[in-house]
Amino acid sequence: MTEIPSQRPTEIRPLRTVLYMPGSNARAMDKARTLDCDGVILDLEDAVAPEAKEEARKLIAEALNEGGYGHRFMILRVNAADTQWHEADMALAASLNADAVLIPKINDAQDVQAARAKLPNATLWAMMETPRAMLNAQSIASAGLQGFVMGTNDLSKDTGARLTPGREPMLAWLSTCVAAARAYGLTILDGVFNSIEDAEGFVTECEQGRDLGMDGKTVIHPKQLDPCNAIFAPDEAEVTFARKIIDTFALPENADKGALRIDGKMVERLHAEMAAKTVAMADSIAKRG
Repeated sequence: MTEIPSQRPTEIRPLRTVLYMPGSNARAMDKARTLDCDGVILDLEDAVAPEAKEEARKLIAEALNEGGYGHRFMILRVNAADTQWHEADMALAASLNADAVLIPKINDAQDVQAARAKLPNATLWAMMETPRAMLNAQSIASAGLQGFVMGTNDLSKDTGARLTPGREPMLAWLSTCVAAARAYGLTILDGVFNSIEDAEGFVTECEQGRDLGMDGKTVIHPKQLDPCNAIFAPDEAEVTFARKIIDTFALPENADKGALRIDGKMVERLHAEMAAKTVAMADSIAKRG
């Protein structure tokens, strides 16, 4: 007998929009408590000037200890291992209750293992932003991480590949990282879109990231939140059809069937599994109001 798919997978935590916030800007970190984002990256790296690193650590510690971020997934991005600020950042990370620690400039699995040795109990994510990381995506994904964040600006800088509309020079790398993330059960977030005033270009890039298989996108301005949230969420028609697929396969008379015709479409049991994920995502988003 063909196994009937479960009606719902375990609850999914949406990460459609993850907003970068400079750790040196207390006002911005406070504002993040009110913004409609699924996650926040409290940044000690690129967004913080060298002379402000120490103050940023203090402000981030105060913000996380105060709390009030609700459902938002709180990520601390530290400085890279080859910088003078890394050890202090990692000590801070060990003392805080962030949901994840994001390590930049990861090149290979050994870099992940080195970070793990310093933070044995932390949820680790990696910035995928170097040429070596693109060549080693599979081994990095297999090294005990929980997430990837694409660093497309750094990839552009280090490879010379231009950030053109459509990102054709980077599509191979983006797809490689999606495949590696999926192979090892990682979340993967798309890189940022730099042109804050180009609303149409932002929407197009969000749609591309979604279609490539990204879970969501990192953003740099609150005005990018609403369109990104909408694009990376299933729409009403998609959710309605997903529920119909689940309900139809659950009927006793369909227990032995591997494929069914639903609304003029041939639907297989793998589509029922996909439908369950779609419904779980929609339900999780709806709970947030």
